[in-house]
Amino acid sequence: MNKMTIPHQKQTKLWAVIPAAGSGRRFSATDLKQYQIIQNKTVLEHSIERLSVLPLAGYVLAIAADDDVAQNLALVLKKKAHFCQGGAERVYSVLNALNYLSKIASDEDWVLVHDAARPCVSPSCLETLYQQAIEHQQSAILAIPVRDTLKRVVQAPQITETVSREQLWQAQTPQIAQLGLLKSALEQAIADQVLITDEASALEHIQAPVQVITGRADNIKITYPSDLDLARLILQAQQ
Repeated sequence: MNKMTIPHQKQTKLWAVIPAAGSGRRFSATDLKQYQIIQNKTVLEHSIERLSVLPLAGYVLAIAADDDVAQNLALVLKKKAHFCQGGAERVYSVLNALNYLSKIASDEDWVLVHDAARPCVSPSCLETLYQQAIEHQQSAILAIPVRDTLKRVVQAPQITETVSREQLWQAQTPQIAQLGLLKSALEQAIADQVLITDEASALEHIQAPVQVITGRADNIKITYPSDLDLARLILQAQQ
């Protein structure tokens, strides 16, 4: 991939955080989805390679304490790779990585948080996300409008009601925010015992504005074993 050149403002830097400490229980009881192989590379390597088209100052991988794989991979921009211990849940992994970054980065620096198992994000989406965040000086996420009919099921298998999909968007990653703001938002949400499923939900909790940038349907997250086959097809088509 060709490196994108995007002008910085106020000399701020861009960093990436990749939470990769999850157990992936929905994928397999024994195998980690980020270490499955596609085209002779792990899913994690693909995901990081996608981010490398942006002018990253560095990236932090939050990994499990017993992970003996990540640091031995042939990661792109290996000299810019940092590692920290992840947490029991995604939100703690991201916060640990932000605490690590706080020692080497400025609160005004921008941070992209990207799923370890989302290897198909397109360079054009990454460029647009970053440009819009910088231009508007506002946090942003990739997302796509919900297209399918949604059903609420209170007690399976019976349908309770059909939920309107109007105004609903499906969140993706990366999600971008300034380091200090995102760190404070996560800390506040945890203190308030708010359910945090992505970074935007923490920012929403403290009423910080977050803009939606239209992504693409092929930016899939590998969650189930069948998703691997789909990711293979997408990566092949994108080439």
